[in-house]
Amino acid sequence: MPADLSAEDAKLVTLARAARARTRATEGAAVRDSDGRTYAACTVQLDTVLLSALQLAVAMAVSSGVKGIEAAALVTDAGPEAVDVEVVRYFGGAALPVVVADGNGEVRDVVHT
Repeated sequence: MPADLSAEDAKLVTLARAARARTRATEGAAVRDSDGRTYAACTVQLDTVLLSALQLAVAMAVSSGVKGIEAAALVTDAGPEAVDVEVVRYFGGAALPVVVADGNGEVRDVVHT
């Protein structure tokens, strides 16, 4: 992890990696709410349903009654330019950091909503 990545953001990357690895999903994601609680999820791809890992992690947070999101992480093989952070922006607001890492946990970029 880069030296400038906070311990809390590094934890999000670890949770996202674990979520992805458990099911061998395309992506894993984790979000931290405004109270410091974390929610991790992976991509869900069924015949009739497709949810990105970020969408599901945010949905889990919302269904738990959180008031806001302060950060997110996404583990994916896609490049940072392909990352869709709209769901994080919609629920959490502008300028939230989304750490984008590869499957090994190496941070490739931090994009903002």
